[in-house]
Amino acid sequence: MSVTFIRRRRRKLKSEINVVPYIDVMLVLLIIFMVTAPLMNLSVDVDLPESSARSVENRKDPVIVTVDKEGRYTLTLQGAKPERVDAATLRAKMTAFISQNKEVSVFVAAPGNADYQRVMDTMVMLQQAGVPRVGLMSQPGEHAR
Repeated sequence: MSVTFIRRRRRKLKSEINVVPYIDVMLVLLIIFMVTAPLMNLSVDVDLPESSARSVENRKDPVIVTVDKEGRYTLTLQGAKPERVDAATLRAKMTAFISQNKEVSVFVAAPGNADYQRVMDTMVMLQQAGVPRVGLMSQPGEHAR
């Protein structure tokens, strides 16, 4: 009797990651982005007028109307301390002040938790008092640059 031993080769296990499929996916994505990037035009070309005039500097302090969370008003006129006023007094004082100072800036300030309707009502009241332009004041957020 003859005994023959068949020797089988055992393959070693690979402990490496096969990165070929990942490279293929990356190349396909690269081609997709290269084709679609020129198609994404998010800007609009605008021809702005040119001028040699200097910017206008406003040296006067603005008038600030502050509306708090409860709807109370605080009026800060130019060079004066802030004072608490009610709606009728605010309207009367602003009518008198604007009749003498037409070019003064008027801003409405309110905390972030104030009622939006109260802020809008204040802006309408100021426009009815004769203020030509009413601006909103804000503070830059923590992520603002």
